[in-house]
Amino acid sequence: MAEQTDLQSDEHIRLAPWIGFQSVPGIGPARLARLISLFGSIANAWDASIADLREAGVSAEMARAIHSTRETFDIQAEIRRMERAGVHAITADSSNYPRLLQHVPGTPTVLYARGSLVPEDEAAVAIVGTRRATRYGLDMAARLAADLASAGITIVSGLAYGVDTAAHRAAVEAGGRTIAVLGSGPDTIYPAQNRRLAERVIEQGALVSEYPVGTKPDARNFPARNRIISGMSRGVIVVEAPTASGAMLTASFAADQSRNVFAVPGQATSNASAGCHALIRDGATLITDASHVLEQLHLANHQAHVQVRMTLPESAGERILYALIGTDPVHLDEICLASGRPIYEVTGTLLEMELKGLVRQTAPQYYVRA
Repeated sequence: MAEQTDLQSDEHIRLAPWIGFQSVPGIGPARLARLISLFGSIANAWDASIADLREAGVSAEMARAIHSTRETFDIQAEIRRMERAGVHAITADSSNYPRLLQHVPGTPTVLYARGSLVPEDEAAVAIVGTRRATRYGLDMAARLAADLASAGITIVSGLAYGVDTAAHRAAVEAGGRTIAVLGSGPDTIYPAQNRRLAERVIEQGALVSEYPVGTKPDARNFPARNRIISGMSRGVIVVEAPTASGAMLTASFAADQSRNVFAVPGQATSNASAGCHALIRDGATLITDASHVLEQLHLANHQAHVQVRMTLPESAGERILYALIGTDPVHLDEICLASGRPIYEVTGTLLEMELKGLVRQTAPQYYVRA
């Protein structure tokens, strides 16, 4: 018993700076990443004195805020709140942090989850769309989600009314996995009418949020959560969406993250499909069934686990990077320098190569041939 208590204590000590920094006003993923870089570790940044923080270039106001939060933060109380809600924290340095999400801009430093994330979730596709979906949109979302889930693809969405609800429900009814990314704490289901569906999602996947236990739904949270929906997915399907909508924002995040964007066509005069038509004009892949998605993502035979068709570099970009990576680990910065390509392009290509089994990471941002 004493040994178990010690292990729990060690884990609580490890979690303290990750969760504690989230309580500091003005500290987001980008600023925290800079602090970690400046101090060498999140623990060092958390323990730094006001003088050390100021010397590192942190403003006096921010340094005082970090110091004040550290003095009052009670990790044990926070852990108890999480345990009562059935929530566990997955930090950026955890082995089960979603690999697809690791290298996207503004990646969350902590994910709060109910349910489980598993390696098979790397074969994930997001299905998003309007809350005011037509019958056609609901049917298409359900059909795509059911067919993809039956093929072993994890369905990611936002648990909202309309397209999101149809996609999650179809995935669980098909016996597949699904992940709902929330704009509230993982203990607060919004809309409340989806509580029963949320329980089924927990059983066959997870509710995930970057917001801690007790966070209420807030309009400002939902645009930010969309980058997680796309970041956890290999591609994003927009079923129905007006030109100005959260689904279109998710598609924009997907493009910035080098993810595939798919769009379902609708009636030419339908406002619900106006966003999809705009995406198609801008180069998104038009799809009408799940096979189009599987073909575009080079995936096949997902009944038990992901199988990847390509075993050799396919594109010119992959061939260039593959030639630079050998049996000795090479850092991402070295690959970018040697290839002469921008980091966003290199990270996107390396992610595809990882998923195809061409390369693997021996440590964060260090790559070898698989």
